[in-house]
Amino acid sequence: MRSWIKPALFIACLIPLAQLAYGFYTDDLTANPIEYITRFTGSWALIILITSLAVTPLRKMFGWNALIKYRRMLGLFAFFYAVLHFLTYMILDHFFDFQAIAKDIYKRPYVTAGFTSFVLMIPLALTSTATMIRRLGKRWQQLHRLAYIAAAAGVLHFYWLVKSDIRRPAQYGAVLALLLGVRVVYALLPAASKRFAGKAKAVTPQTGGSRSTSAR
Repeated sequence: MRSWIKPALFIACLIPLAQLAYGFYTDDLTANPIEYITRFTGSWALIILITSLAVTPLRKMFGWNALIKYRRMLGLFAFFYAVLHFLTYMILDHFFDFQAIAKDIYKRPYVTAGFTSFVLMIPLALTSTATMIRRLGKRWQQLHRLAYIAAAAGVLHFYWLVKSDIRRPAQYGAVLALLLGVRVVYALLPAASKRFAGKAKAVTPQTGGSRSTSAR
């Protein structure tokens, strides 16, 4: 991969933030700016998170191993927009009314799903440094599988939120299901290959000084 791709991807991930800032500057955040900012930041958190989850399937399918260099940055940008999403909800929507927020999380399923997704992303962001990757070793990969649960909870949050027009959450869910399916297939392939090789070895007639039982 060329050296300019990483800074270009970094700038691309900042474009939604620049778009939001420009909308604020021009007073063009619709008639309900709080709702617009909340949905805008939440959508981009989910889009970038799902994009980061596409790295491993693309590597396995096409051999694009250099993509691994960008997965951590994508994951951190997804968390960045998730933080903006939550802060908008906590500050602009509820004005630090933690009792109302807790009541929302407990009583409203779409808030429960969204909050669950956000909480699961916190340890992923905190362990994204090179030091933590070395320290955790194999446990790092196990921990970061939570990203799929976080993405699924995010899709569910979006689905329950929109209620009527479910096209966009359905599209996100379909992409996520495809990525999960690819992972499952590649996880099963080695096991299937070993079983096939074992069966083939068992039925192969023996040669040399002794006869196989099948040749009797």
